[in-house]
Amino acid sequence: MKISRIDHLGIAVQSIDEVLPYFENVLGLKCYAVEEVADQKVKTAFMKVGEVKLELLEPTCEDSPIAKFMANGGKGVHHVAFAVEDGVANAIAEVDSKGIRLIDKAPRRGAENMMIAFLHPKSTAGVLTELCEPAK
Repeated sequence: MKISRIDHLGIAVQSIDEVLPYFENVLGLKCYAVEEVADQKVKTAFMKVGEVKLELLEPTCEDSPIAKFMANGGKGVHHVAFAVEDGVANAIAEVDSKGIRLIDKAPRRGAENMMIAFLHPKSTAGVLTELCEPAK
């Protein structure tokens, strides 16, 4: 697997509308996209810091993975996403062969037209890890 860069940091928030002023008015960042990903039960907002994106993640219902994360005391950084150059499917196969626990056994579509897959934090030093690449 060849990781080219950190693509984004996912940040769990209760309300994008409530926290966006901090990122825009205090930090001077600019939100360039807001999108709902229905099958993941999440609303996202993206900002760039250099080459890295920040993705705000707002749950759209109580059984959203983000809502569950926050209900268990999670707040703030939710995951780190790494861009892979040799394809998410290849990366999944490689980490699976090394005994890493997978959340996604196959790539799926995520926000910003990316193909994504998550690795379980119990196998990744406690960090929920996302592998991603632009969808073709």
